[in-house]
Amino acid sequence: MKPCGLTSQASYTKRGRHCTFEQAFKNIDADLRNEAGCTTELDYTEQTSWLLFLKYLDGLEQDKAMEAELEGRKYAFILDEPYRWSSWAAPRDKDGKLDHIDELRFGSQAEKHELSHLYEAKIKNMGNAGRNGGEYYTPRPLIRAMVQVVQPEIGERIYDGACGSAGFLCESFDYLRNQPKLTADNLKTLQERTFYGKEKKPLAYVIAIMNMILHGIEAPNIIHTNTLTENLSDIQDKDRMDVILANPPFGGGERKELLLESCNLHTVLDCPGGTFQGAGVKTVVLFFEKGTPTRKVWYYQLDPGRNMGKTNPLNDADLYEFVELQKTQAITAKSWSVDAATIDTATYDLSVKNPNGGEEVIHRSPQDIMDEIAALDAEAAEVLTTIRDLL
Repeated sequence: MKPCGLTSQASYTKRGRHCTFEQAFKNIDADLRNEAGCTTELDYTEQTSWLLFLKYLDGLEQDKAMEAELEGRKYAFILDEPYRWSSWAAPRDKDGKLDHIDELRFGSQAEKHELSHLYEAKIKNMGNAGRNGGEYYTPRPLIRAMVQVVQPEIGERIYDGACGSAGFLCESFDYLRNQPKLTADNLKTLQERTFYGKEKKPLAYVIAIMNMILHGIEAPNIIHTNTLTENLSDIQDKDRMDVILANPPFGGGERKELLLESCNLHTVLDCPGGTFQGAGVKTVVLFFEKGTPTRKVWYYQLDPGRNMGKTNPLNDADLYEFVELQKTQAITAKSWSVDAATIDTATYDLSVKNPNGGEEVIHRSPQDIMDEIAALDAEAAEVLTTIRDLL
């Protein structure tokens, strides 16, 4: 197992359509700001996600009903007629709020692709919306590098047990669907039997569903549940996965011991502070395969040569060297190998100590510090407002 208006829309040019989609998203947020209870990017994204999902579901069902009619059979709708978007939302709304959603189109792959980029931008903004926002967003360049190292294949089942906004699953889908010489059966496999996830939080769950839909997965296999409450004895062979890509907490010594003794921890990527927006701590990415114990660990210390922050985030170019060197686990000034036998079994400390240079000194930029203070102040003000409303 490998871990780690309406009808004129089609007449727009690609650039014009993108501008229309972007303006629609801005209009939606502007309307939501005037609604009680909607004060942050998390609130805007949650409400937008539900509306997008209901509109998408209605369009998908209309298409399937037409296909069934052409084939001479009757289609059973998921939602009764009074609850379908075309029944209660599509008629022109007095205040125009729902019209912004109704203007969006999911018809072509190009439209879905553009909408997915705008939606990803909203999710990224959630990552900057206070301390809780980071639960929903892992930097996409980091995810793409992880996928390139793991190299999932068509036919493998890919899983994220705490999928958040489904970034790992969406990036894996993009990686696999761009492989050469895909057949119709391959595409069907990608759609139906490849990507699986679980998510406990209702907001993250609906965001994950909508994010996967916009990336091109029509029926996401995402379950709303808490992975940690499941009984391991209930897991059957049919539930086993080939690849796990996730962002879980690895803190306890017992888990590290189990990891080293039952899995081959072959690669550790050490990321600098600022990799995750709003979190000053460093991030370590672990790559391992289940089945054999760890003999040797290859480390790479990522040094983008700058202080990273909201205005200067991690990008794909920063991770290019890591992806290339990892293929051969080459030894350089930034990379080295450690025998598993030398790891302290009392603590199972996997922290990075580069033998080729001094310890990394992290200097956060003044702007980054001020941004975090402003975000925490805004979060505190929001809590105080909520308390006042309850008094």
